[in-house]
Amino acid sequence: MSNSADSPQAGSSPVRTRRFRPVRILTVAVFALAGLIFFTSFNTAKGTNIRTDTSLLKLSDLIHERSHKNGTLDESNAALRDDIEALAGRDNGSTEAEAAELAALEKNAGTEELKGEALTVTLDDAPPDATAKLPGYPEPQPDYLVIHQQDLQAVVNALWQGGAEGIRVMDQRLISTSAVRCVGNTLILQGRVYSPPYKITAIGDQEKLRKALTASPAIQNYMLYVNVYGLGWKVEDEGTVTLPGYTGTVDLHYAEPVE
Repeated sequence: MSNSADSPQAGSSPVRTRRFRPVRILTVAVFALAGLIFFTSFNTAKGTNIRTDTSLLKLSDLIHERSHKNGTLDESNAALRDDIEALAGRDNGSTEAEAAELAALEKNAGTEELKGEALTVTLDDAPPDATAKLPGYPEPQPDYLVIHQQDLQAVVNALWQGGAEGIRVMDQRLISTSAVRCVGNTLILQGRVYSPPYKITAIGDQEKLRKALTASPAIQNYMLYVNVYGLGWKVEDEGTVTLPGYTGTVDLHYAEPVE
């Protein structure tokens, strides 16, 4: 016979033992971690909005800061180059023929000032509210209204083909390794950033330079957007101009495969 004290009575509910489930421990841990994160954020913000804190450096600010720093370094490099040239100008045992050859190489390399008759081309974005000026053309997309890398490259290439002796883009002299690159509608040239309008100055025979610009298929395509959507285009004779010598580094930088 079983002991009635050890068995539940008929019709009575069984006694359930309470268990501390692992999921409750996890829930408590999550809430504790969330509280710690909120406290840390509040302590860091000190009453300010850390999402829009002006002390956080934006990418655009960083680009302009680096551009300014590169400009300062270019000026310092130019001063050092002047000192080197002054020292090289002293009697160093070279013959007149060697000195003349060195001067010719420096001129061709673009590191020396260049003076002569110049032509200037200015490109600019179209007005933001521009519409199609000629019938039969679609209304402009935002991409139609800004200067692109290929537009600047087309002008530079045409001027070289027209016999330009030297070219300056904005305030920088171009050399054989110079690359004209655009990010969005901003120009990045030799470590510095520029916004439109873009001014390109070339020294050479002005008539030949104009003919080269007119003959360029890429510029002919650009002129279509000038006439239809109002992109900026201006060609001017500048008279006698002195282009500065290139003062940046001439070292080549290139990628290498990872071993």
